[in-house]
Amino acid sequence: MTLGSKSAVHFGAGNIGRGFVGLLLHEAGYGLVFADVAAPLIEALQATPSYTVHEVGAGGVDHLVDGYDAVNSATQEAELVERIARADIVTTAVGPNILKFVAPVIARGLAARPEGAAPLAVMACENAINATDILEAEVRAAARTEGLGEDAVDAKAIFANTAVDRIVPAQAPGGGLDVRVEPYFEWAIERGPFGDAVPEIPGVTWVDSLGPYIERKLFTVNTGHASAAYFGRVAGKEKIAEAIGDPEIRRKVEAVLAETKALLVAKYGFAPEEQEAYIRKILGRFANAELPDTVDRVGRAPLRKLSRHERFVGPAAELAERGLSADALLGAMGAALRFDAADDDEAQRLQSLLAGEGADLAIAEELTGLGPEHPLHDSVVGLVAEARAGVGG
Repeated sequence: MTLGSKSAVHFGAGNIGRGFVGLLLHEAGYGLVFADVAAPLIEALQATPSYTVHEVGAGGVDHLVDGYDAVNSATQEAELVERIARADIVTTAVGPNILKFVAPVIARGLAARPEGAAPLAVMACENAINATDILEAEVRAAARTEGLGEDAVDAKAIFANTAVDRIVPAQAPGGGLDVRVEPYFEWAIERGPFGDAVPEIPGVTWVDSLGPYIERKLFTVNTGHASAAYFGRVAGKEKIAEAIGDPEIRRKVEAVLAETKALLVAKYGFAPEEQEAYIRKILGRFANAELPDTVDRVGRAPLRKLSRHERFVGPAAELAERGLSADALLGAMGAALRFDAADDDEAQRLQSLLAGEGADLAIAEELTGLGPEHPLHDSVVGLVAEARAGVGG
């Protein structure tokens, strides 16, 4: 492939990478390079000239993605470094815990970047608050081993936090590289780090302050989605649309989102009616029967989802600190403690932890990071005790 006048390297060639971030970069005119450690996926991309992103549901259209390249980041590091060295943008969709593994090659790409080249825009597109800050810290640490000091990194790179939102469900077997996604998406990027040189990426929302936007998305979309998954699995549902279509589960999810709405209104001053409209839109997305999203896929990685600053404990802790109710969120956490999908390593570690000999208090603190001084602590200990007794939910 011959790259165009501007290029982007995207780490993570999975469904989100191909069906969301990579698609928008391609449609913005960037010569796109996918990087991944999954050899079969990279080989398929190298052997296939194009794939299609199918938007399913009302208003959905198909998008052809072609002219891309693909590099195995485990076996083709030298080529990947060279691509990063001359790229305009680097993005990731690999999961927050994997950022530390992609940082060293980004640092080597910065070290190889020609003097005087425009700074490389680095953006982590992950379901985590300020994920680019995490990536930046890892890149700066790795850059020191490449002989780059802080000033050199500042001259060679721009780091901008982002918030991403698009439901990309588990794909049907045999679909090849094609991806099914919902029509709705949001990709917000903080404008400040770019100064007057904001990249042209149609579909991106550029914002001055990303913090409220990130938390609104995390505590509405992610909290609601995971709540539907955990409540749905307890009730024996298979798909998210099926779960949210159950009146009792929907009531529970709505109660969870009423609590996160109370927090967002109190913390950031969102207009209550604006947040309520946002919730209604999100619930409509969950109910999209064209998305074959399963409760097991959405509920995977429960240890991460139950951690201190994630979608349940994060808002519940802040509500408790403000003297506001977090009962519905606690109910969702109780359902999450019962998540035991056999093919999910975190789910199995969670169930092993609950079945072990540790004290309820110690397990609760390990899972949630809440100490005895926190107003939510005793309630979480109670949830763990119920889960261990087989009475949770």
